[in-house]
Amino acid sequence: MDILTRAELEQLMRKEQQWCVSIYMPTHRTGVETQQDPIRLKNLLGKAEKDLSDRGMGTRDVQKMLDPVSKLLQDSYFWQHQSDGLAIFLSSNRVRRYRLPLNFEEFVTVMDRFHIKPLLPLFTGDGQFYILALSQNEVRLLLGTRHSVSQIDIGQVGGSLAEAIPSDNHQMSLQLHSSGSTGGISGAGSATFHGQGGGSDESDKNELLRYFRLVSNGLMEFLEGDRVPLVLAGVEYLLPIYKEANTYPNMMDRVIPGNPDLLSAEGLHKSAWDIVSPRFQTAHEEAVAHYQQLAGQASERVADTLEKIVPAASDGRIETLFIATGVQHWGVFNPDTNEIEHHAQMESGDESLLDLAAVQTYLKGGTVYAVEPDKVPGGTSAAAVLRY
Repeated sequence: MDILTRAELEQLMRKEQQWCVSIYMPTHRTGVETQQDPIRLKNLLGKAEKDLSDRGMGTRDVQKMLDPVSKLLQDSYFWQHQSDGLAIFLSSNRVRRYRLPLNFEEFVTVMDRFHIKPLLPLFTGDGQFYILALSQNEVRLLLGTRHSVSQIDIGQVGGSLAEAIPSDNHQMSLQLHSSGSTGGISGAGSATFHGQGGGSDESDKNELLRYFRLVSNGLMEFLEGDRVPLVLAGVEYLLPIYKEANTYPNMMDRVIPGNPDLLSAEGLHKSAWDIVSPRFQTAHEEAVAHYQQLAGQASERVADTLEKIVPAASDGRIETLFIATGVQHWGVFNPDTNEIEHHAQMESGDESLLDLAAVQTYLKGGTVYAVEPDKVPGGTSAAAVLRY
């Protein structure tokens, strides 16, 4: 599975002076359905080809633009390593594809910007969480949502201790146990080492600490800018050492104790969801209560119209945003004048104003909740708490 970073999302949001193709489709991890996925993509490419031709692009230019994606149709390895959904973005000068834990509906569009609305669940306040499964043999990073989980390819970061730090000491068998254990709830117990065949107890711990610092630093290259909760999984003696090495700012206190090498991705997902879901629920309830309190005071820090919300999002003034799922408001926003032009139907040059507000809020450090229309505070399609 792939990580769609904050920086990449910001790149996708930039308007281009050319046609942009956005393709979304469901994919399958196993079973005979995997054989249908290339056919599904081929049909979507056919529709994109027709739409580009209808917009006046020449046949040769169309083929050149679609060719990098067309090559995937024969790539059996690619189709055998999928998540729940595939998102592809291509223009004349760039191609991006992401295997993501989202069940997309089949969709293709040709516009003068990329269509990113189906990605929004990844960036909402309760959209996703990470699981870091630690052992001396392997490091696994998984991305979970409420309903799914997928393992992320983190390259050499996921290597073993012996691969990361070559040493004769790896011939030894480290026998460690946790003293002062907290029962696996916080993973904060101290580690007692009994090394055999290489170095002192202290040197063994230092070697693990060095290994975990390499892991943490490597992960930060993947997770830079993220504020997604991260849950640790591992045997108890390793967890306090990793916490000492950790540089990711949003790691949960509670952990999944035990050898993660013995747990499937689905088993890790279930345990991690039990840890993060109360946090998500509490944060959401507190956000709604805060909005309602300010609204009851007729505070100027609340907004419930797009005329106020979209400029505030563009300026980075939104603290919390609630938007209705399944609702579209098409139009054009002029950041120079902060004016909005609404259209009943999508016109050339339009964008989804709700999407724009949501992504700008996320990119500038705010929290977004995508909820059912009747769950938006105030009864409109969008409501926001402003920072000022």
